Amino acid sequence: MSRALWLALCVPLLTVAGCQQAPPPEQPSAEQAAPAAAATSSELSADDKAAIYASIDNIERLPGDMDEDSWRRPSEVLTFLGVRPDMKVVDYLSAGGYYTELLSRVVGPEGQVIAYNNPEYLKFSGEKPQQRYGNDRLPNVVQLTTPPEEAPFEPNTLDAALFVMSYHDLHWKSKDGSWPNTDPTQALAKLVPALKPGATVVVMDHAAAAGADPAVSVDALHRIDPALIKRDFEAAGLTFDAESKAFANAEDDHTKPVFDPAIRHKTDQILYRFKKPG
Repeated sequence: MSRALWLALCVPLLTVAGCQQAPPPEQPSAEQAAPAAAATSSELSADDKAAIYASIDNIERLPGDMDEDSWRRPSEVLTFLGVRPDMKVVDYLSAGGYYTELLSRVVGPEGQVIAYNNPEYLKFSGEKPQQRYGNDRLPNVVQLTTPPEEAPFEPNTLDAALFVMSYHDLHWKSKDGSWPNTDPTQALAKLVPALKPGATVVVMDHAAAAGADPAVSVDALHRIDPALIKRDFEAAGLTFDAESKAFANAEDDHTKPVFDPAIRHKTDQILYRFKKPG
C-alpha cells in the first residue's frame, strides 16, 4: 500500500466512531493474573483488570501475537499504564500494532486508540498494519502517520500514552539516512498538550549504561540512558510517578545490541510512569 494512501487513512483523526463490539468476558490465565505493577494495580477495579486479561486472551487477536506474550508480558505493561474501558490512548510509534490491538480491546466501543507512526516506522512495519486494521477490523483505532514534530494531537483529549521500545528512536541520529533527525523535545511538545490533566504516560525501553552518549548507545545498541528519559519527560512538563522493575535484568551488562541473540528479549528494560499535573 502506498504512503499516500496510508496518510489519507490518517486524516480523520478526530472524527472516527467507536468500536462496534466489546471483547468477550474471558477469565485471566494463571500467568496473566500474576501481580503486575502494584502502584497501578490497586487503582484498577476488578472489571478494569478483567478487561485487560480479556484483551490478552481474546482468540480474535492477530495470528502470531500470542506467541510474543511470553516475553512481552503485556499484563504487566497494561496494568502499569492503568488503561481502562472508555479511555482515549495513543500508542506512540506503534509499528505493527501489537499493543494497539490490546489497547483497542481494553478501551472498548466507547474508547479510542491512536496508532501513531512516523513514515519510517510505518515503512519498517511492512504489511502488518494493513493486516491489523484492514477491513475495519479494529474500528475504534485511528491511524496517524506524520513526523513527530508535526503530530496534530487535539489538545486535552488523551487519557494515556504508551511508548514501547520506541522512545530511544527519537534520539537516533542515523548515519545511513534511514531515519530522519527527529527532535524529542518538539515531539513531546506536541504530545503533552494533548494529555488531559492527570493523564498517564508509560515509557518502556532498553536500558543503556548510566551516562551513555545517545549518539553511541542509540545508534549502535538501540538503548537509552534511563536518566535521559526521565529528564526529557520532566522537562516537557510531566511528573515522574513510578517505576516498575518487572523487566529489569541485572545480568545484562548494557554492552550488547538489543538484537544480539544472547540478549534478545532479555535486555535490562526500564518501565517508567509519568503523570500530567492537574
